[in-house]
Amino acid sequence: MPFPMLMLAAAGVSAGSSILGGIGAKKSADLNAFNIGTEKKLSQAEAAQRNNDRMELYRSNLSANIATFAAQGRDVGADRSVSAFLDRQKEIAVSDTERSDFMAMMQGMKLDAEAAATRREGKAAMVAGFVDGFTTMAGGLNKYGKVKLPKSGS
Repeated sequence: MPFPMLMLAAAGVSAGSSILGGIGAKKSADLNAFNIGTEKKLSQAEAAQRNNDRMELYRSNLSANIATFAAQGRDVGADRSVSAFLDRQKEIAVSDTERSDFMAMMQGMKLDAEAAATRREGKAAMVAGFVDGFTTMAGGLNKYGKVKLPKSGS
């Protein structure tokens, strides 16, 4: 195989590897974005569990508080200070769960943005691979045209 054909073949291999590298980078980015989406779902499940745990703690404390007030001889339904105390405990529990929901929502938005950025980076890497492959092949064709041996017999 003459030298100019080797140059052209090398340019083709280089172009192909650039394209395959870009495609591989996109697939890798897509997998990373999928993993980020999975992390978001896990984060949401953890937030729901934290809320369930907090409300279970509230219900447990409510029962204990009612029993304690009843043991002290206080009428839970009629005593306004007891009602105010129990209402405040409920407000605290609801506030805790709302704060947890907000933090989970913010974490979800952060992860959505991270996944989108990862997908964009993968697409950009793929486009760059195609452009690099095209320019490498064009450069190889140009060099081939400059160095190929003229045909004999003219």
